[in-house]
Amino acid sequence: MADHADLPETVTLTIDGQQVTVPKGTSILHAAEQAGTQVPHYCYHAGLSAPAMCRLCLVEVEKAPKLLPSCVTQVAEGQVVHTQSDKSLTMRRGVLEFYLHNHPLDCPICDQSGECKLQDYAHEEGRPHGRVREPKRVFGRDDFGGDVLFYGDRCVMCTRCVRFMNEVEQDPRLAVVERGDRSIIDTFFDEGLEGTNFHGNVVDICPVGALLSKDFLFKQRAWDLSHTDSVCPNCSQGCNIELHTRDNLVQRLRPRPNLDVNGHWMCDEGRLDYEWINRGGRLEVPLVRDGKEFHATDWKEALVGLVRELGAGPVRALVSPRLSNEDLGAARALVDQLGGGDLVYRSRRAPEELVLKGFPKLARRRDLAPNVNGADLLGMSRVGDNDGTGGLEGLASHDGIVLVVGDDLEDQPPTFGKEAALYVFLGTHSSEAASHAHFTLPLTTFAEQEGTFTNHENRVQRFWSGLPAPGAARPAWLILWALLAEHTGQTQPTRPEEAFVTVSEFGDVTYETLGKQGVIVTPPTRQEPAGAIGD
Repeated sequence: MADHADLPETVTLTIDGQQVTVPKGTSILHAAEQAGTQVPHYCYHAGLSAPAMCRLCLVEVEKAPKLLPSCVTQVAEGQVVHTQSDKSLTMRRGVLEFYLHNHPLDCPICDQSGECKLQDYAHEEGRPHGRVREPKRVFGRDDFGGDVLFYGDRCVMCTRCVRFMNEVEQDPRLAVVERGDRSIIDTFFDEGLEGTNFHGNVVDICPVGALLSKDFLFKQRAWDLSHTDSVCPNCSQGCNIELHTRDNLVQRLRPRPNLDVNGHWMCDEGRLDYEWINRGGRLEVPLVRDGKEFHATDWKEALVGLVRELGAGPVRALVSPRLSNEDLGAARALVDQLGGGDLVYRSRRAPEELVLKGFPKLARRRDLAPNVNGADLLGMSRVGDNDGTGGLEGLASHDGIVLVVGDDLEDQPPTFGKEAALYVFLGTHSSEAASHAHFTLPLTTFAEQEGTFTNHENRVQRFWSGLPAPGAARPAWLILWALLAEHTGQTQPTRPEEAFVTVSEFGDVTYETLGKQGVIVTPPTRQEPAGAIGD
């Protein structure tokens, strides 16, 4: 007989005529969400405490003497709740009217327009016309420091920003000052948000346009942006994010919830480090060197020509920890097929980790690349300095096969690879160090392909393509497996999920089992930074 002792105790109630069963302790707000009803709310946020101060989520509960705030009222057995009753709607309409009394009508120039809850709620349930004739309060704009601007006229005093700084970042630099209708959010004297590491999250959680990002200010309208689920590529934490794109460019990065990895948050350095994805001057077609000149060709000619040269000698390969697991697995498969050899990577390292005190699972990790653990798991070795340079002396002068995948080699001299019998460079941008490559093949960035990264705790997570590939650029795994197919005649993976399952270290994990939350795999044996290879 099954043991039910560990099963959570449940409560059954009725919400808007629909019977709902939820775990004991669930709030009415969350129970209503499970029933398909979104109760309007401002001050409540899943990652913060609930002060129940906005009064917008009030609902009618039968036998209760007054309307109750659904964000803090727990469900009870047999409870009957009405979120759309006349009393509930009348109260919400009155609260909205109160908010709109002082809120400026500047939606056409507000960055939050299209993402503003006040717009949505007023449109759905507000009064068709305002009745207040008194002038609105005026506070103007304030620079809070860092990446944050504050428009006091728009603030609805939900205090999410104050609670985030107090409870999550635990650096209380924001507070409510003054009282009554003069209440306003402010910093402490001249100490703003500059120097803090996670303050960009206050912009994300602001339900109106009171807190705005300087980086995104007046850049795009929210409804013009396409949203793609992804993983932050800027350190080994593996924060779950959304790419917001338009005009074939990444316009901003936003966190998406994953309570096992980053909660609802992300660090400021990761949030603002995206312009490298938009960098121009991309490699767009395969290039083959003929003497001192390069000529453009198609993939068939490039791969067939490259296969003819693959017997040139022992392999030394350099990969990038910004590549996906699928890319790294394909690189290892090719090196193994060619008889084996050195397979190394380089990664920048920060001096220290920056931990989010109120959510210590989240930190700006020392490894400033998303897939260092993936490279370790696949048996690759770290070389070079903590700034991600050096360590390639032996590879630079190797006289056999030199394979470079994803590393731009910007710190290497123009003579890099000059002695190689076969030098193959796969990258997004060319460099002086690639000038001796016999074959230069164009790669996509993570934003232009589907794949997986392995984060600092060996959690394998999926990301999706948010941008089209420039020209003939392709993912490294597709190029390398096509090269293997030409070399061996074997069938190649043609989809990322097929390339993923060729990596034996992931066992029976598949894209389906990864889902959107990821799966932790067997820890690798970590490699400490080493000196130059091949000395």
